[in-house]
Amino acid sequence: MSRHGDISSSEDTVGVCVFQYPMPRLHTTEEVIANAKKICDIVKGVKIGLPGMDLIVFPEYSTMGIMYDKQEMFDTACQIPGDLTDMFGAACKEAGVWGVFSLTGEQHEEHPKKNPYNTLVLINDQGEIVQKYRKLLPWTPIEGWTPGNLGTFVSEGPKGMKVSMIICDDGNYPEIWRDCAMKGAELIIRPQGYMYPAKDQQVQVSKTMAWCNQVYVAVANASGFDGVYTYFGHSAIIGSDGRTLGECGTEDNGIQYAQLSISQIRDARANDQSQNQLFKLTHRGYTGVYANGDGDKGIAECPFDWYRTWVTNPLLAQKMAENVTRRTIGVACCPVAGIPPPNNEEEDELLELTNELNLE
Repeated sequence: MSRHGDISSSEDTVGVCVFQYPMPRLHTTEEVIANAKKICDIVKGVKIGLPGMDLIVFPEYSTMGIMYDKQEMFDTACQIPGDLTDMFGAACKEAGVWGVFSLTGEQHEEHPKKNPYNTLVLINDQGEIVQKYRKLLPWTPIEGWTPGNLGTFVSEGPKGMKVSMIICDDGNYPEIWRDCAMKGAELIIRPQGYMYPAKDQQVQVSKTMAWCNQVYVAVANASGFDGVYTYFGHSAIIGSDGRTLGECGTEDNGIQYAQLSISQIRDARANDQSQNQLFKLTHRGYTGVYANGDGDKGIAECPFDWYRTWVTNPLLAQKMAENVTRRTIGVACCPVAGIPPPNNEEEDELLELTNELNLE
């Protein structure tokens, strides 16, 4: 069974640690390298204290911080593989653990003409990069990362557990969790650089998505104040039934550790019935379908109009979203640097649409 409170792990359990690293404020490549060395020392040190640890996860932005200066962002953007991943790989190999590390940012293919990616790497206990994930849904309007172009992945992680990674704001979209889970993920890792005021909502969403997707969740969030934002911490490890196994407070350098059972999650997915969301979604109403003599598989077809539209006609789906929200990326009442404000014609159209919706 999955459990919390010990420092061990077994052949059936993956020992997972989330490390609540304080958000750094860095400006140069030299400072980034020095900070990465601290992270490497943490990997090796925590393994001494948690001998059962198979995997350690660090928050989004923990390696490089947020570069509020655009030129500093470009100057410090790295290549993968590169010096930083070599350092992390050496630390993982020396400690005999897997690790998840944040690289903000990874150079774009057209660097320096286009903005970097917000990237995670999963490195195994031999120092090899097993998975590279680029954030699909940057935290707009503030984050200027190029949206990820690689999709989601599932990799065989420590002891054979199937692992996916997402980043921070990605986790506010149910679609990404379901995509990972349906591809076979048993553990979804969510590094965050999440700040107040959204603490309660972010704690809740990871628990809810664990329950809805029958998946373990490991959240490593930042703590502290970087001169702009205050990060709320609350890094956590969540069971596949949505219940928290361990959760930090707001402290710097907090640790949570749990043993996640491989057999338990596979047994639940194979044998649970009334709450087996992954099975029931694509075998819709199988009890009634079978009773009606129409086979024993339920209904496989997607019943949701908007999802079908998004796949077959993404521009129409975008229009549908605009019809219930707005048509411009800028908002006149609250300008954000780097985002164009709506022009008067667009504002008039939006007002007319709002009035139409109110009348309906």
